[in-house]
Amino acid sequence: MPGQESSSEPQKGLLAGLRVLELGHYVAAPFCARLLGDLGADIIKVEPPSGDPVRQWGKQVDGRSLWWSMHGRNKRCITINLKSPAGCEVLLKLVAECDVVLENFRPGQLEKLGLGPDVLRAINPDLIVAHISGFGQDGPYRDRAAFGVIGEAVGGLRYLTDDPPGTSDRPPVRVGVSIGDSIAGLYAAFGIMTVLWQRDRADGDRRGRTVDVALTESVLSMMEGMLPEYGAFGSIKQPTGGGIATAAPSNAYPTSDDSWVLIAANSAPLFASLASLIGTPELVDDPDYQGNQARVRNAAKLDELIGAWTQLFAVDDLVKKLDEAGIPSTKVYTAADCANDPQYLHRAMVREVDDPALGSVLQAGVVPHIPESPGEVRWTGPDIGQHTAEVLDELLGLDADAVNSLRQEGAL
Repeated sequence: MPGQESSSEPQKGLLAGLRVLELGHYVAAPFCARLLGDLGADIIKVEPPSGDPVRQWGKQVDGRSLWWSMHGRNKRCITINLKSPAGCEVLLKLVAECDVVLENFRPGQLEKLGLGPDVLRAINPDLIVAHISGFGQDGPYRDRAAFGVIGEAVGGLRYLTDDPPGTSDRPPVRVGVSIGDSIAGLYAAFGIMTVLWQRDRADGDRRGRTVDVALTESVLSMMEGMLPEYGAFGSIKQPTGGGIATAAPSNAYPTSDDSWVLIAANSAPLFASLASLIGTPELVDDPDYQGNQARVRNAAKLDELIGAWTQLFAVDDLVKKLDEAGIPSTKVYTAADCANDPQYLHRAMVREVDDPALGSVLQAGVVPHIPESPGEVRWTGPDIGQHTAEVLDELLGLDADAVNSLRQEGAL
């Protein structure tokens, strides 16, 4: 189990030697930086003296966010007041020592601070500048305010997270986590590594490039056949509740102990196995269920038949029967199920991490899993400004007196 590692120890991991200056706040850019930090990048997170608002999100222990322990892990946290000219000067000196600047302010905010990409690249011509915003850095919506939920709505996801039309009058529900932000963060991490590859490979061009990721576009790109089907037929993809519009049977089914089990028997052999298991092998030859398209047309009736059978069993017994029959299935996991799952534990995807302020904290592991050079949790989310003196000394050669002077000036 990983413990607390000093941030001054030599870097480890596949991305050791890559330095990212994170100007992000809330979720998208910090999530991107966490992914890079988990794989060894040196993440220098710049916060205002009040700290990132996410430090106050979620359940707290003695005023400290448990989420922050994971969200801020593997980062060196410094404070800079970007409204102070002296603070901006410090930031620009740090830019000269970094490979990437990652930010998710509104488009144009960096320019208002005197920190636009042209200014940054005048100091560091090879710099990668990665922007995450609601709608992108150009276009008619660029100046509109947006959070992840706005990206999910404009990207088409929120419309689909609902029950089938005519079955409910509740509003479309949220996925349950900040999925729009996280998807954008993933795309930003991918974009950063793409342009770094072009810049730094043996025959690379050493050019700095821009990564421009929009929350809305990140979500839209995940919408499978939604746009092609609209373009070809004018059809608008509709919400399907727990089912899948393109395959059946695939849904959540009730159990006798008030749980739910996902069953995905949407190929011909799997459907035949399921039909036999539930005691209705004749369904295979029923015209209503012959072939996937027929099953999709009659999915509601088929789900009713399957649900009547699943309700005869407790969840563990049901999953065992389905597993023995080779049918993809699982209980719908809660946090407790994830925390105790032997597969997650075996691959260290659920792990205990020592947090100096919180004690042992249960955290998600590192994705992607790279057996030859695994990422690790080197330390948990730091205090506000915990590494300010360390970073300014290491990268800029500022001693304690110089740092204190900057603090008194209101720059840090």
